[in-house]
Amino acid sequence: MEQRAIKRIKTITEFHRSRGLPPPEHPLISVIDYKEVKRPADIGEVNWMLDFYQISLKTGMNGKLKYGQQEYDFDEGTLFFISPKQIFRIEADPNVQENQSGWMLLIHPDFLWHTSLAKTINQYDFFDYSVNEALFLSKKEELTINGILENIEREYHSVVDKFSQNIIISHIETLLNYSERFYERQFITRKVTHHTILNRLEVLLEDYFNDHDLISKGLPTVQFVADELGISPNYLSRLLKTLTGQSTQQFIHDKLIKKAKEKLSTTSLSVSEIAYELGFEYPQSFTKLFKNKTNLSPLEFRTSFQ
Repeated sequence: MEQRAIKRIKTITEFHRSRGLPPPEHPLISVIDYKEVKRPADIGEVNWMLDFYQISLKTGMNGKLKYGQQEYDFDEGTLFFISPKQIFRIEADPNVQENQSGWMLLIHPDFLWHTSLAKTINQYDFFDYSVNEALFLSKKEELTINGILENIEREYHSVVDKFSQNIIISHIETLLNYSERFYERQFITRKVTHHTILNRLEVLLEDYFNDHDLISKGLPTVQFVADELGISPNYLSRLLKTLTGQSTQQFIHDKLIKKAKEKLSTTSLSVSEIAYELGFEYPQSFTKLFKNKTNLSPLEFRTSFQ
């Protein structure tokens, strides 16, 4: 992401004010209709950071919004999840606004205090995708999500009593659980996109392990490969789990062992030399990983080819 000024919005009330909206009915939670939102003049000139959760469904934006390193159209329902303190940038045509529709749900962490969701919200991976991957909804899924949001909004506008918070929390949990289900569907239905990412990962690791400068570079990390692919580590790991049954670390190790086997069977390099060439600082670490993956030491594997 480019180095730009970060505009931090600390409260939901401040967010309302910045978007030309009346004050929220509740300081810690708000449901906003996109038709009522006014874009700030500097909407695409700065990076934004919120101190609260934002869940939003956007359609008909007649432009593109850039989140992280990804760019999305809004012809169909697109659901985004943004956690507190995430940095994002929005790039859209400031002259086109009349067709935008959808909603956003703002939830301050303080609203979750003393509720079950306070502990479980971080278990939903999509809040950790660093806004790199949206959830694209079918019409049927969109109707389901909109129905849950309407329940939240109805309770939000009703008379506040001792049941209000728990009822709203329950609806939010239902929304998140459906989103989890729909994300799982997306991992399956967007096979072309995901297999493209898998192919790029294969090429990335092949090139990395063919580099002759691994002694100084070291082993590739999960963060490194995710950054190179333009997606978050959590999203990459979940994608690989769906496509290959492996975590990203396991996938990297498998490619590493494949390259190690190649060197052990086709060169006369010592085990230590191979370890250093593959980016290991200590040969014993290489030997331990190799044996863990193959049930053979590197020397035992080499002997089997003689």
